Amino acid sequence: MKAFSFPVLLFVFFAAGCAHSPDPIASLAPPAAPPQVQRVLVVSDSVQIPPTPPEIPVTSETKNVDDYGDIEVPEKVSEEAQGEIADPLEPFNRAMYHFNDKLYFWVLKPVAQGYEKVVPEAARVSVSNFFTNLAFPIRFVNCLLQANFKGAAAELGRFTVNTLWGVGGFLDPASSEDINLSKQDEDFGQTLGAYGLGHGFFIVWPLLGPSSPRDTVGLVGDAFLTPSTYFSPWYAGAGTRVYDRVNDTSLKIGDYESLKEAAIDPYVAIRDAYVQYRLKKVNRKGGNTPAEDSELPRK
Repeated sequence: MKAFSFPVLLFVFFAAGCAHSPDPIASLAPPAAPPQVQRVLVVSDSVQIPPTPPEIPVTSETKNVDDYGDIEVPEKVSEEAQGEIADPLEPFNRAMYHFNDKLYFWVLKPVAQGYEKVVPEAARVSVSNFFTNLAFPIRFVNCLLQANFKGAAAELGRFTVNTLWGVGGFLDPASSEDINLSKQDEDFGQTLGAYGLGHGFFIVWPLLGPSSPRDTVGLVGDAFLTPSTYFSPWYAGAGTRVYDRVNDTSLKIGDYESLKEAAIDPYVAIRDAYVQYRLKKVNRKGGNTPAEDSELPRK
C-alpha cells in the first residue's frame, strides 16, 4: 500500500506545480498595448469658417495713394511748368545768338570797359539808379494791372522819395534800412503771364537777345511807358537807351563770360536760363515780386 501511495503523491505534486507555472510561450510575447481612449469634440454652436480672400494683383507701376486709399493719377505738367520751351526756330535763333555774341565781344564789351576806366563805379551806380527811377511808370502800371496794390504803393513811395531826396533819382534812399521800400521788378510780359498767357516759342532777337512772343508783346507795351521813347528827336531817345545799356554792362562785365564758359552749349544754356528766369518772375496771383539782384545776360 505504501509502495502504491508514493507514486500517486509524486504525480499529484508534479501536476500541481505545472498548473501554477507560467506559460513559456505567453511569457515571451510582448505586453498588450493599453486600450486607446477616443476623444470626441462636441460643438454646441455652428462655426463659420471665413472664405479665403481673393488674391490682389500686383502691378509694377508705382502710383501715389492719398489718405483715403485712392490712387491719385498725376496731372500732366506743361512744358512751361517744367521749365521748357518750344524752339521751332532754332537755326534762326542760333544765328541771332552768334550775332549778338560777336556784337558783345567786338563792340559792347570794349566800349563798356573803356567807359569803366573813365567813370568811377560810384558814378556808374548813380546813373543806374537814375534810369531805374526813370522807368517807374513801367513797374507802377504793371503792378496795378496785376492787382498788386501793395507793390504799386511801394513803387509810388520809392519814386517820390528818390526823386525828392535822391537828387532826381541818382541816389536810392528808399532802399535804406530806415525806409526799406523794395523795387518791384514788374513788366508787361509778366502781366500777360499773370493772366495765364504762356511763353509760346523761343526766339532770339538781334540786339535785344532771348525772348518769346509773349515777352515781345511785353516789350512793345513797356516801350509806351518808357519816358525816353517820347524824347525828340528820335535819336535822342535811342542814344539814351544805348547809354543805359553801356552803363549797365560796365557794372556786370564777367557775368555772361562765366555762363558761357561753364556751359557745354552756350545757346542751350541761355535758352534754359531765360525760361527759368521768366518763369520765376511771373506771379500768377499778382503778389509782391521784389526785384532780383542778378539778371539774365541779354546775349
